[in-house]
Amino acid sequence: MAATARTPLAQQPPMGLRERKKLKTRIAIRKATYRLIAEQGYEATTVEQIAAAAEVSPSTVFRYFPAKEDIVLTDEYDPAMVAALRARPAGEAPIASLRAVLTEAVSSVAEHEPEELRLRTRLMTEVPALRARMTETLAETSQMLAAPIADRAGRESDDLEVRVFTAAVMGALRETMLYWAEGGQREDLVGLVDRTLDALERGLRL
Repeated sequence: MAATARTPLAQQPPMGLRERKKLKTRIAIRKATYRLIAEQGYEATTVEQIAAAAEVSPSTVFRYFPAKEDIVLTDEYDPAMVAALRARPAGEAPIASLRAVLTEAVSSVAEHEPEELRLRTRLMTEVPALRARMTETLAETSQMLAAPIADRAGRESDDLEVRVFTAAVMGALRETMLYWAEGGQREDLVGLVDRTLDALERGLRL
């Protein structure tokens, strides 16, 4: 495993009052969703129930999350990861930069939202709609990360190699999350992310 400095994902610029209120609402909706799903299952949980539990209207839920799948799968880490990538040392290899940022993000979620992480990844293996939406969500994250990776490499964000590289990393991360969940979530997830990036960096050895 390559040694990396911890990326300060939490050290983001302070938000204004409006942004803080929006974030508070998003978090309340997600927490209500996780609680209801844990109690009664994904299919039985409706947007109306989620809205009532979060003390908002159903239209507010849909304003923040276009579909129920998005409530389970989206988080606030993408902008932080983009900022963290831009803050990595100049000249650092892209795979090393992504290793630092992704392992820090996974560590942060595992530390601060362990139950949500376990429920989310378990649902990914059990609910086909969530697995499909997860692929779309990771593709969107890949597009966001492509911009700072391209800047660091002196390329355009729609450069083929940049797109292939970032998509490969995020696709591999998807398989890692599924592998962890299918294995009963017993292994160290951060260690699995490191193994994943090792496989991408070194290739599959015979």
